[in-house]
Amino acid sequence: MSWSALVIVGDRNGHVGCGTGKARAIPDAIRKGIEAAKKNIIEVPIVGGTVPHELFEHEGAAEVMLKPASAGTGIVAGSSMRTILELAGVHDVLGKSLGSANATNIAWATMNALKKMKRVEEVAKLRATTVEELTPWAKQQETSNVG
Repeated sequence: MSWSALVIVGDRNGHVGCGTGKARAIPDAIRKGIEAAKKNIIEVPIVGGTVPHELFEHEGAAEVMLKPASAGTGIVAGSSMRTILELAGVHDVLGKSLGSANATNIAWATMNALKKMKRVEEVAKLRATTVEELTPWAKQQETSNVG
């Protein structure tokens, strides 16, 4: 008989990792999971305490949706998705898991979604344009808030 452990590590400041460990003893499985999670740490783009854009991602039969939320909303997500987002340092987000309720697949789908997130600066660089051209509404909001 052996035990399997899903481990999530993070610094609550934009870095999170996920790993699994398997061993005959629970402490050994957890130790192996921690080592694997530390090797899989990714940087999460956080804009104003939330994710930069909406994204759907799947792993196996589990599908997750992450959506930006306004300040003060909190983390509206369940299962392993909540733990990953908390340890990543996201404060406000709407999350939904669809399909399978397998915690491992939900965790990996959430990690894949966070890997695919892009900041506005990255998108502007990829499109060979400026941030101002991509976000014309930001300038309008600044001028309307001034007067």
